[in-house]
Amino acid sequence: MIDQFHYLLAALSGVLVGFTLGLVGGGGSILAVPLMVYLVGVRSPHIAIGTSALAVAVNALIGLFNHARVGNVNWRCGGSYAAAGVVGALAGSTLGKAIDGQKLLFMFALLMIVVGVLMYRGRGNEGTEGVVCDRDNMPKVMGFGFGTGALSGFFGIGGGFLIVPGLVASTSMTIYRAIGTSLIAVAAFGLTTSLNYALSGLLDWTLAGYFIAGGAIGSLIGTRISRHLSAKKGTLNAVFASMILIVACYMIYRSWAAFAG
Repeated sequence: MIDQFHYLLAALSGVLVGFTLGLVGGGGSILAVPLMVYLVGVRSPHIAIGTSALAVAVNALIGLFNHARVGNVNWRCGGSYAAAGVVGALAGSTLGKAIDGQKLLFMFALLMIVVGVLMYRGRGNEGTEGVVCDRDNMPKVMGFGFGTGALSGFFGIGGGFLIVPGLVASTSMTIYRAIGTSLIAVAAFGLTTSLNYALSGLLDWTLAGYFIAGGAIGSLIGTRISRHLSAKKGTLNAVFASMILIVACYMIYRSWAAFAG
């Protein structure tokens, strides 16, 4: 049973989640799911996944607005990536609901480690300004979008930590532009996943509301710091990778017993 104290913890967790979304365009559900389970005390990993997906989606829309105000969103690339990803997210979330929740968290952590290492190795790549999505690179963009969406839905995440590397790999845009652009897909994937979980009764609407309220504050702060760090070569990539690896190690520690059993 969630009491008022734990709702307050949910709001504070939302601040952290919103901050990471604004800062690096990802980390929403990577942080939200563990916070829901280990701090707020949501006993069902599936309810934690469904609820966090909705909260992250709404917070991503807030972050998108903040990045758009400073012209840091490539709408064509982001929209195409999201459209392909929604199809993948629907299929992935349907499959994810059929798998044990703790094992899902463990597999999620392993994926995070792979992504974190790849992003850290590529921290020296500055990317290209003024990237355009056209007939030449659109198949690649949509292919990455579909694959990322499927993984996002399967693991019940907004997908920012997968979308940002996916956008960089498929378009060669700068990581700062990818962060702002990724929030289009984060919101789309999160809404698709949360709807799928809600239809199965696996979503706590009140808890999501507290998360969203806290996230609105955190998002504004994170977006401002991201713009500052973008001027320092490799810094955003290093921060991005470090956050992934730290949380992944903690999740492996907490979920190993269930996976091994």
